Amino acid sequence: MINFHPTQTQLIDFVEGNCASAMSLIISAHCDMCPQCRRSVDLLEARVSESAMEGYDDSVDFSSMLADITRLPAAESFSISRKEQTIELDGRQFKVPRALRRYVDKTGNFSHLLGNLWQAPVDLGPIGKANFIYMQKGGAVPEHTHRGNEMTLVIDGEFSDGISHYDTGDFILMNDQNTHAPHSEATEGCLVFSIVDAPLHFTSGVARLLNPFSHLFF
Repeated sequence: MINFHPTQTQLIDFVEGNCASAMSLIISAHCDMCPQCRRSVDLLEARVSESAMEGYDDSVDFSSMLADITRLPAAESFSISRKEQTIELDGRQFKVPRALRRYVDKTGNFSHLLGNLWQAPVDLGPIGKANFIYMQKGGAVPEHTHRGNEMTLVIDGEFSDGISHYDTGDFILMNDQNTHAPHSEATEGCLVFSIVDAPLHFTSGVARLLNPFSHLFF
């Protein structure tokens, strides 16, 4: 069950095109998984359309405009293969939300980090540094805070972090006010998609020795 969603303000900014690219991508992917937020976005988009129509100019020849549009060449049809809808780790396939499918072929191979933790980098271009992170049962990310923002979407499974418990589809936003230690005890583990705009700062034990190199991991 999805319990964590973007705020109403974040959804309004998303609909009005005022979100940063990274936030817009995460919210779009969340809406692919969350009927509640999808309905909210649909309603907000309808309101924006109504507001736009208040400035309707009846001098515009929409019939002529429509005729011009219909004379344009038809768009080439396309399909998304099963492979493009999923990412794979050790023979297990994970379905990717629609908004993230364009990045499947820009996702690197999974590499094994400490413990039962795996990471695959995603090339988002200038949007931000992104990774698919998989925690096997017992897998954990060392306790850390953030030098910037960390936006996370749970793709499959569930995990806890000392702040709350998260399930498939949950949207999570962390910043320098948050310190947490994500870990999963789920039998099937947990896959998340995460974007950060600055390196993490590890805060506990020997993991603090990783801070000079944290940009290499997350």
